[in-house]
Order: sequence, then C-alpha cells, then structure tokens
Amino acid sequence: MSDDPVATVRTFIEFINSHSPAKLATLMSQDHRFVDSAGAVIRGREEMRKAWIRYFVLIPDYHIDVEEVFASSTTVAVFGRARGTYTADGTLRSEDRWDLPVAWRAEVHDGLIQSWQVYQDNEPVRHIIARHG
Repeated sequence: MSDDPVATVRTFIEFINSHSPAKLATLMSQDHRFVDSAGAVIRGREEMRKAWIRYFVLIPDYHIDVEEVFASSTTVAVFGRARGTYTADGTLRSEDRWDLPVAWRAEVHDGLIQSWQVYQDNEPVRHIIARHG
C-alpha cells in the first residue's frame, strides 16, 4: 500500500486495465463504495470484486487511458477515456465497441480506495446493449 493517493489510484487503474478483480480487491477498503455514472451504488469490497468479475465478462477488453490527474489531500480526480466492447455472447464485434471521455473521483484513505465514482455519458453504451435486447 502506498501513502501517496495518486500512486494508489494509478495502481488501481493498472489493475482495472489488467482485468484483475483479485488485485483490485487488495486496493479497496472493506467499506469500499462504488458509484456508477447513473448514480447506482455498490458497497463493500467483496460485492465490488464480484461486480468487477461480471463487468469484465460483459466488456472483456475494458481499458482506461489516463490523460490528467489532480489531487487534493485524499481526493484524486482522473480525466481520460474509457473504451471497450460490449458482448452478450463472448464475441467482440467492432459495431459494439465504444470509446468515451470519462472522469473518475477517488477517495483514498490508508493506502486504499474507499470510494470510486465514475462520471461518463453512458448513452452510447446503453444503445449498444439495447441492440442485443
């Protein structure tokens, strides 16, 4: 665990990009709180580990590209892009690929991510998912 909140967040993003829910769990606090772009909340390290497993099944090539990072004490803001391909059946099709600007807000305490919030317009992704009904 790092005492540097920015380093912790950068490592968390590396673990996201490597699609490793087990490694992600090592950086989440026990009371971890995830808030998606629609405002839905998942609470707890184990629940979020399971959610990452499900997410990587639906978007197996999910990737975050960091453009800028700002920090103030224990709050870290990340700006960049997220990309991936939605799959309902395990097949990655180019028409189901998306690449969108995103911001993330993290609260880091004692070297662990206590809160991870995503700010993204998910409408393009919802349209892709809806096509698969």
